[in-house]
Amino acid sequence: MKKDLHPKIVPCKIIYQGQVVMETFSTKPEITVEVWSGVHPFWTGQQRFIDAEGRVDKFNKRFSESSYRTKPKK
Repeated sequence: MKKDLHPKIVPCKIIYQGQVVMETFSTKPEITVEVWSGVHPFWTGQQRFIDAEGRVDKFNKRFSESSYRTKPKK
């Protein structure tokens, strides 16, 4: 095995908004994150429905019954 090929692994602190949320091992001693599973809406169950730029209205308009006119059966 070659010497000095792999980076050195050190204890690492994962930091979210100034608080240490997790400790692990990495090549860096500290990692700052913007989102982690403790505050992510999917994992906390606090999901909110946000209609960005009328996407729901656009979907409903596009796929409403009036947009699909079927030919009368013979």
